[in-house]
Amino acid sequence: MSTAKSSVKPSEEIENVVIRLAGDSGDGMQLTGNQFTAVSALAGNDLATLPDFPAEIRAPAGTMAGVSAFQVQISSEDISHPGDKADVLVAMNPAALRSELSKVHSDATVIINTDEFGERELEKAGYESDPLDDDTLDGYYVIDVPMTSLTVTAVKELGAKRRDAERSKNFFALGLLCWMYSRNPDDVKDWIDERFASDDLIRRSNATAFDVGHAFGETTEQIPITHVVESADHPPGTYRNVNGNTALAWGMIAATQLSGLQSFLGSYPITPATDILHELSKHPAAAVRTFQAEDEIAAVTSAIGAAFAGDLAWTTTSGPGMALKGEAMGLAVSLELPLVIVNIQRGGPSTGLPTKTEQSDLFQAMYGRHGESPLPVIAARRPADCFECAIEAAQVALRYRTPVILLSDGYLGNSSEPWRIPDVADLPDLSVEFASELNHENADGSMAFWPYLRDEATLARPWAIPGTPGLEHRIGGIEKQDGTGDISYDSVNHQLMTDLRAEKIQRVADDLPPPEYTGDLDADVLLVGWGSTWGTIASAVERLRKEGILVAHLHLRYINPLPKEVGEILRSHRSVIVPELNMGQLSKMLRAEFLVDAQSLNKVSGLPFTVGEVEEAVRKVVHGDEGESE
Repeated sequence: MSTAKSSVKPSEEIENVVIRLAGDSGDGMQLTGNQFTAVSALAGNDLATLPDFPAEIRAPAGTMAGVSAFQVQISSEDISHPGDKADVLVAMNPAALRSELSKVHSDATVIINTDEFGERELEKAGYESDPLDDDTLDGYYVIDVPMTSLTVTAVKELGAKRRDAERSKNFFALGLLCWMYSRNPDDVKDWIDERFASDDLIRRSNATAFDVGHAFGETTEQIPITHVVESADHPPGTYRNVNGNTALAWGMIAATQLSGLQSFLGSYPITPATDILHELSKHPAAAVRTFQAEDEIAAVTSAIGAAFAGDLAWTTTSGPGMALKGEAMGLAVSLELPLVIVNIQRGGPSTGLPTKTEQSDLFQAMYGRHGESPLPVIAARRPADCFECAIEAAQVALRYRTPVILLSDGYLGNSSEPWRIPDVADLPDLSVEFASELNHENADGSMAFWPYLRDEATLARPWAIPGTPGLEHRIGGIEKQDGTGDISYDSVNHQLMTDLRAEKIQRVADDLPPPEYTGDLDADVLLVGWGSTWGTIASAVERLRKEGILVAHLHLRYINPLPKEVGEILRSHRSVIVPELNMGQLSKMLRAEFLVDAQSLNKVSGLPFTVGEVEEAVRKVVHGDEGESE
């Protein structure tokens, strides 16, 4: 890929850089960060992002509560996380500086929009003195940039009003960053032309602001050098930048095509899962129908109805919605129909932290239904992995005729990374056969249809489409008689059906590959993770091993049932540490199931673990409580 390099200032090649942008929620930091990420992907870099949204949709401007941040690490090497602390901070106002300064290295470059550091703005942010004049920024390399005034001066010449012109200052910041890190400006300009084609004034305003920011970087004496991050050595293929929610939606489309069925999504909008509904609604030609229901209960029950009618059925939500879907999920367990329930987890309880991430719905996924109602639980580990997990969840649901819970979270859903588009020939065949004939011979020699006559290998029951002659059968939440499907209150039959449903879920383990188990397999210390902790744990293991500390890493995609090898792996290590963005849910499950002393490393701050936090936990085990982290 081509990169833009200044002919005036020298350039230096670096392996990676972590950049954090912060401003008011209306300053366009997410848009700016996403576009810098996109041009970095076009340059061939490996990358990982961390969008950090404010909890309030319309928090007061200029306050700490309204700060919106975006962090991205770009690298010429393979990476798996967005970086612990940033090398560069762009602060659009005092609140952004105060909120985010602790999240950068002590010698980081800090780019400040000085136009917004007036007395009123400082007071809103809670500063008692001007951080540009006191010792707040001692040790940092500070670049003072009057972004707002430079943008307004340039854009007003196009005829834009001052208020509208100010809105383009995020493109000034984007232009400056693209110059500093040798991003190709043409890639951004092409995107601006396409994105804002419907409004010529906005298009020209944003393009002008970008050019002014780029030119500022080239001419200011505050930036004596540019940096180049070369492309990473990716395996051959076609790549695109993708976030977890988009990858999951595309996986749902792929599963639809691989199954040969019509897909139905019944969903109620909820942060951070709504993007999946939005994305799927764009693709009606892909045999996907979307239904925005009036509430969570209607969303899941409509999906159950679609499954009964022969569709590959889905419902998407977050933790509060899972609670509302609980009774209907129990109905799906009783009916034994294929249904995938997608939970993009967020901070709780109740409304909790809608824009922040957490892994606190694991117990809910495992046990959060009435009665004995086990379900397979699958957890995606990184944004691109959401594509494969959607297909796998559909595969299990169809093969075993069962609802399946697919767990992602706000971090995975909103974060992005390069994704290699797979060869369709490498994807699994998800085709199914519907029941078409009577399957049971009565005592008098006549034939009947028994809707609960099970497959010997999977214990799956037949899937009969309504309207198929002779295959009429009862459905409902009351217990069924084994085989016939008639309503049954018999205690012996209820025990049998409960055992059969549980055994069916356990048999899913027969199809599972060995879990991901890496590092020093003879180490005393084993890190066990699930879901989005993968990138941080993997990076911590890599760093620790370079220091000579032996450590292994077991990461679980299937949490119910667990792969058969898990118990043996756990018992082969002296110390087991389980990092989770909750208060220790998986560690409690492992203790109960395998009687191992699994130690919890917990965090519920709404943000992912840093690599340093995981490293410190391992060092304390290896060196004792006196061990110090570096």
